[in-house]
Amino acid sequence: MDWIIGAVGACLVAGAAYAKRSLSASGAIAAIIMGTIYYGAGDLFWFGLLLLFFITSSVLSKVKQAEKRQAEQMYEKSGRRDAVQVLANGGIGMVLCLGNYIWPSPLWFGAFVGVMATVTADTWATEWGSLSKSPPRSIVTWKPLPAGTSGGVSLRGSAAAVVGAGMIGTAALVLLLWTKSGPDWPWWAWIPAGALGGTVGAFVDSYLGATVQVMYRCPVCGKSVESRTHCGAATTRYRGWSFMNNDAVNLLSSVAGGGLALTIMVLAGRWFG
Repeated sequence: MDWIIGAVGACLVAGAAYAKRSLSASGAIAAIIMGTIYYGAGDLFWFGLLLLFFITSSVLSKVKQAEKRQAEQMYEKSGRRDAVQVLANGGIGMVLCLGNYIWPSPLWFGAFVGVMATVTADTWATEWGSLSKSPPRSIVTWKPLPAGTSGGVSLRGSAAAVVGAGMIGTAALVLLLWTKSGPDWPWWAWIPAGALGGTVGAFVDSYLGATVQVMYRCPVCGKSVESRTHCGAATTRYRGWSFMNNDAVNLLSSVAGGGLALTIMVLAGRWFG
């Protein structure tokens, strides 16, 4: 029954997102599969955090779209999320959910909260940061950068990352108390685990974006972009590892955020449990 409920719920959410042009066809299919697994192999805790991330991120992406258009031109992908983007944001969480289904352990829960906090913090930082009145600065050199440049941070975006990560930590606590599931760790520790894990994960994302993420130069407008084509012409790679695109950066930063959140929860359980 849980698998059926998960499939129905995932179809409703993915269908609405596809209709609102938040997901492409491949993205909607991936979201249905993912949502079904999150609820079928997990419960409302796993599915609820995924849903919270997806709904808030989709809503924020629609805020002041016209003002974000210039920044989005520099991204590898923008607008409707495809299957790769969906898996890059929720794939690790799905693996953790399946891991707990096959081999139940409190460790899966701690890592999951950090992963979801990271993808939420990163998405919120991108959506709100692109509306900043002042240009972002490089997380490495602190020099001003054009809006939308990988590795750029701003006060507005950083604040959004902290709020988004803290929201996931708070929601994790509420859902665990509601479902009466999960590890026997101090209840208060979930909030700082989510807030710190997600915030650090988002900054790891920015650091990787400024150092090893592949970037291209447009021969027409001269802009630094993430995509292989821009202004209707093929771009030229000028820095970064060829395989380290934005989706790979998202995966690595999620691992970092999940690891930190798990560490916080384990230490809290050992010292205060």
